[in-house]
Amino acid sequence: MSAQRFSPLKAGATIGILGGGQLGRMLAQAAAKLGLHCHVYSPEQDSCAFEVVRRSTVARYDDRKALDAFARDCDVITYEFENVPAECAAFLKSRKPVLPDPSVLENTQDRLIEKDFIVAQKIAVAPYAPVHSASQLEAAIAKVGRPAVLKTRTLGYDGKGQAMIGKGDDPLAAWKTLKHAPCILEGFVKYEREVSVITARSRDGHVECFDVTENDHRDHILKVSKVPARVTPALEKEARRIAERLAKAFDYVGVMGVEMFVIRRGKTRALLVNEVAPRVHNSGHWTLDGASVSQFEQHIRAVAGWPLAKPVRRGRAEMTNLIGAEVHDLESWLALPGASIHLYGKGEARPGRKMGHVTRVFSK
Repeated sequence: MSAQRFSPLKAGATIGILGGGQLGRMLAQAAAKLGLHCHVYSPEQDSCAFEVVRRSTVARYDDRKALDAFARDCDVITYEFENVPAECAAFLKSRKPVLPDPSVLENTQDRLIEKDFIVAQKIAVAPYAPVHSASQLEAAIAKVGRPAVLKTRTLGYDGKGQAMIGKGDDPLAAWKTLKHAPCILEGFVKYEREVSVITARSRDGHVECFDVTENDHRDHILKVSKVPARVTPALEKEARRIAERLAKAFDYVGVMGVEMFVIRRGKTRALLVNEVAPRVHNSGHWTLDGASVSQFEQHIRAVAGWPLAKPVRRGRAEMTNLIGAEVHDLESWLALPGASIHLYGKGEARPGRKMGHVTRVFSK
């Protein structure tokens, strides 16, 4: 069955979600609001998304017997994070529609392939070069310059799988810390701020974008997102155009996050795309309370074959991640007027682990 041809889902249908983290949890909650059921598939027995769904499967992503049973129970399948093995998604696609298409995973799981894809759309990125050998690392340093960031081509997130190479650093030592994995070297970008666009595309090609969001990180982990971002109307328009162009180029169905850097070029400002996340995105959590439709509902609408909603921002909004032990200090947030608290139901509050978030919406 072609993912582009299946009929829109009816209330009571089941959406399969690969991955059982907080994004899967919030997708399932959005689906329930629309009268749809979710079946979550995850290798981790303590997946926090299991608490809010009717059906769940605990199995490896290469367990074809479990995958086949999962597919039989679902009407359409999606995923909550981009490190689902592409082979798993392709296997499921042979049985049920999988959205976004597994080809998107193949393009975004590998940083080098992703950069090449973005550049092919005539969209600017930071200077980069592949690193598969010591000689290639030397050539990459010569091309990109220093400082630079060495990143593993796959499986990196929240600052993992990265090493800085400054002017006095030994590039080979940096590569050794990444266990000589295939890498990409990216030029270090001096940017004014990081922004993102959460965009949604339906099966008929209609696109809706949320407001451009400004993001602040702490220890390589997103800490605070704010809307509206401090960008000019022209730059906001350009950011939306870039996100829409990428969604179209991917033939994307669902919600996608596009991270960008705002840089200065003389007296003007421009955008460089940092990376694409083929899923709902942490910087879009403010939409749960700060917009007429959340990014999670928008994604469910898209994969269900339903019309997208027109997002309307309710005011100035701010989202703060609760990371690690911060989740134990809720009293100040609970007492704060206008604060909406979202906890993910995770167990141990390990350092660097996202345990929940708080959103606040202010008048425009």
